[in-house]
Amino acid sequence: MSEHFRGQAEPLGPPEIRALAEELGIKPTKTLGQNFVHDPNTVRRIVVASGVARGDRVVEVGPGLGSLTLPLLDAAGSVVAVEIDPVLAERLPRTVAERAPSLAGSLSVVGADALSVRASDLGEPLPTALVANLPYNVSVPVLLHLLAEVPTLRTALVMVQLEVADRLAAAPGSRVYGVPSVKAGFYGTVRRTGVVGRNVFWPVPNVESGLVRIDRYEQAPWDMSAEHRRRVFAVADAAFAQRRKTLRAALSGWAGSGVRAEEALVAADVDPKARGEQLTTADFVRIAGAARELGIGTA
Repeated sequence: MSEHFRGQAEPLGPPEIRALAEELGIKPTKTLGQNFVHDPNTVRRIVVASGVARGDRVVEVGPGLGSLTLPLLDAAGSVVAVEIDPVLAERLPRTVAERAPSLAGSLSVVGADALSVRASDLGEPLPTALVANLPYNVSVPVLLHLLAEVPTLRTALVMVQLEVADRLAAAPGSRVYGVPSVKAGFYGTVRRTGVVGRNVFWPVPNVESGLVRIDRYEQAPWDMSAEHRRRVFAVADAAFAQRRKTLRAALSGWAGSGVRAEEALVAADVDPKARGEQLTTADFVRIAGAARELGIGTA
């Protein structure tokens, strides 16, 4: 048994997943991004990659039938699961009580849309880690929302569509570097930690999946306030909305004119002829800070 696990909960396998789905009359839907993981080795691998330990309180988004929830409870101190489907939210505590009764008291379930959940909805103490097989149609918005809403999150390990994983972890200059890369990099260091094949899911998706880990900066390298974050993100959105244009041109609408955009860029020591795909998150932070000092742009 890995040192990560107590040995008090066995993950759900294909027969258990199918039986639970049949009991609940569930037919996985693309609308809710439901692809249930049914491979025990994969969920154990996700938990190990997340690095969660006994002292962590984990927030899991979209626990579904509980295939990841059980090993998370086995490794962490407690889990708060956010589930939008009321049928699944109601069944999850009973699944844990049946399969790991000693851990049932460590689970709490919040029936809510993860895109609108607030830190106050998650109870105390606030979560220290996010671990989730995120619904692929809203994976990046959910990830960014929780990183902003729950400042106590030290780490996030999420499974997303492989293409999205590549975007989140991309470096400047990469073909897939863009808004998700910049925004994730605002919170911490981002890296792709693995690829997950299609055959571990039911139903089998049409895409490969990837694991991405974000470790929040121990010492904030810049102003992390909501107001400043909105300014930084507005600059990134504008820069990549017209990614083939120079920053002077791409930011002209945001700044009010090309002249004002160039003024902010020069003040931030960024070449106005550069393109957004060449800039680091730190560069976007400097542009937003310089623009605020000059009274340019809006959050």
